[in-house]
Amino acid sequence: MAQVEPTVRSGQVVALRLFDLAYEIDLRRAESLWASRARGSSVRSRLVGTSPKAVSFGVAPLALDLGPVEVTVDGRSMTASAGVRLYDFGIAAVALRLPAADLGWAAFTGLVNGADRAVGPAAETRLWEDLLGRLRELLAEALDRPAATPLQEDYLLAIVDAFDRPMTAEALVETLDLIPLLSGEERPLSEGARRDLLRQRFSYHPDDLVVLTWDRAFIHEPQRETDVADVLEMANAQLLELRGYDEMLDDELPRMRALVEAARRRTNLLASRRYARLARDLHALVAEVTELTERVDNALQVTEDVYLARVYAAAMEQFRVPNVGAAVDRKLAIIRDTYTALHGEAAGGRAELLETAILLLIAVEIVLSLVRY
Repeated sequence: MAQVEPTVRSGQVVALRLFDLAYEIDLRRAESLWASRARGSSVRSRLVGTSPKAVSFGVAPLALDLGPVEVTVDGRSMTASAGVRLYDFGIAAVALRLPAADLGWAAFTGLVNGADRAVGPAAETRLWEDLLGRLRELLAEALDRPAATPLQEDYLLAIVDAFDRPMTAEALVETLDLIPLLSGEERPLSEGARRDLLRQRFSYHPDDLVVLTWDRAFIHEPQRETDVADVLEMANAQLLELRGYDEMLDDELPRMRALVEAARRRTNLLASRRYARLARDLHALVAEVTELTERVDNALQVTEDVYLARVYAAAMEQFRVPNVGAAVDRKLAIIRDTYTALHGEAAGGRAELLETAILLLIAVEIVLSLVRY
């Protein structure tokens, strides 16, 4: 007899949308503003299933409850709980949580893909903009240099807390067809594509499982711990912040070249002062970006929890965070080299000006001595 597919007794689908909201967020000020204006709950997040000594946030993000929102999934109205986590380096991670209970595996997969169609990156909905507008209005005073058009990242989590029967990680992979859930595709995929989708999977206990892809993850966590989901959110936040720096430097490099060329075309006595001013501006930019990238790099500190460290490292690699970070470093190196060259030219210009002044003084002294005699 064919085996009856497992039923998802309890779980949820979490749609994440992260916004590069500002240069920095004053979390204490945001917490105070939220308490006085929204009168909603807030909490400083921590990893609940792991000791702070093993894994901890550099600066604990601030979690705010945004309340229930209505979402239409494949023509059916559902109530999702909305929340946001604010990171001090300027990221707001908004989450919509759709409950799942007593669903067959095919129905759960349908809910995941339906949620993606309803609120995913291709969906035509103002829900995210409305939630973001509410945050900006309430927390404006806590935002340092808010972004006019913030960059965004999306991620989808399919989380199962319990099936109707005990399931090991091996049984989950063998029994359930995870491919439609992880890919969002209705057509069958090639064997190579299926292997790639299932390549990044991890288990610590016999009955838990995490499978990562570029834009989705499946999590089975019978202990109902949220640490893996929190780590994946952090990796997405780091990716988004580095993307913001990368785009900022992309805009800065052509402007920097234009300013340098303009300064070099002017050969008057004040050119060295312009070089020095440009050099100071570039040095300030490098210092600012370097400080913030280090803060982003240290946002999550993984020391002793080997399992979470593996999941975190795999997520960072899957999201290509090291590649974006390397691009930022290369552009910072170009700006540092330009700063060094400008500093040298400014010093050379000052030396030439000093030499010219000395020669003029010598010439004046000679003329005066000839006049006297």
